[in-house]
Amino acid sequence: MTTIEIAAVLIAVAFAVLVGYLVPVLMQVRKTVAESEQLLAKLNADVPPLVADLRAVGRHLNELMEQARGGVEHAAVLLHAVGEVGESVQQVHNVVRGSGGSLFGRLAGVAAGFKAAAQVVRERLRHEGGPHNGG
Repeated sequence: MTTIEIAAVLIAVAFAVLVGYLVPVLMQVRKTVAESEQLLAKLNADVPPLVADLRAVGRHLNELMEQARGGVEHAAVLLHAVGEVGESVQQVHNVVRGSGGSLFGRLAGVAAGFKAAAQVVRERLRHEGGPHNGG
């Protein structure tokens, strides 16, 4: 055997070993590519409904925030009216207890109390038809 024949045999053996190692690697790459294609197909089917659900959740949260904001505003109006009634009651108390001992002073205090109470009742009846907390 000449050196050229030996070199040719070594090259042939090296090529056979290389092919022997590359075949399993290429088979694994083919399997991985197939699984990747399946995963992408599943993601293409699952992600759009998920995004639509997330958008719906966002809309529902915005609606809940608006309803909560309306409830807080409604409570603020009621508390303001109660505060006015409290001030009127305080004025009536001061008039009855303090310097306005006359009948006219007492009547003025009672009238102020009735006026404040009527205003609260009117406000309450006016808002009765509107939305309440939660709805």
